[in-house]
Amino acid sequence: MTDRRDDGRPPGGRPNRPRPHGSRPPTPRPGGRPGAAARPWEEAGDGPTVLYGWHPVVQALGNARRGLHRLLATENAAARLEAEFGGAVRITPELVRPSDIGRLLGPDAVHQGLYLEAEPLPAPGLDDLPADALVLALDQITDPHNVGAIVRTAAAFGVAGIVTTARHAPGATGVLAKSASGGLEHVPFVTVRNLAEALIELGERGFTRVGLDSDAPESLDALTVARPLVIVLGAEGKGLRERTRGCCDVLARIPFSGAIRSLNVSNAAAITLYALGRSRD
Repeated sequence: MTDRRDDGRPPGGRPNRPRPHGSRPPTPRPGGRPGAAARPWEEAGDGPTVLYGWHPVVQALGNARRGLHRLLATENAAARLEAEFGGAVRITPELVRPSDIGRLLGPDAVHQGLYLEAEPLPAPGLDDLPADALVLALDQITDPHNVGAIVRTAAAFGVAGIVTTARHAPGATGVLAKSASGGLEHVPFVTVRNLAEALIELGERGFTRVGLDSDAPESLDALTVARPLVIVLGAEGKGLRERTRGCCDVLARIPFSGAIRSLNVSNAAAITLYALGRSRD
């Protein structure tokens, strides 16, 4: 279904009626000044994970491993959920106005009438990755929009997990989840203390470690690789750190033919996953 912004109108085009008896608006977080946008819990580091928007919330509701706490929905969004799940939504939504959700998330969040407080998903370890896994490793990529886009691409290409560090990496915030468009429910994060040591461990398990580097002599389309495979991506501008580079079996570059010689890291991830998937086939 195509993304669309919820305008607060139920089917038929009439403005939302007052909330039914028993429903309640979102409760502002403690410590906020009157009229201020509350800080989402996942960004504060306490409480449940906050998800918003059609795809992240629908995918979470359809994931039996995701524990649910509270669902806020506009009348129109609640009707869409009923249709999507055939009347069998796992949690009963509290009907609210769009502005109630907007006060929780801030004016720039495209929530489409849905706000969900849920349990974080279980976090696997390196030992939990399948023996034939395709894995991504992120070397200090901190922008949640970029990481979210990478998660969405990873879900499309069947990536088994994304290895990242506890520091210098974004948390699973609502912004990241919205950019991932539901991908967080399908691609787990494997959080490690040290990326280089994690790559060494994966190498000992038989993983081929391919680092993406714009200055590498090897062209991506010349590689032939088999799983298990880990693709290592560096932050925009900085690229791979020196020790990370040293833990890769091969460094490869995307063979550009136009005037622009670099891409957003999420676009580079998509091209690399496609190219190495083809070489394996």
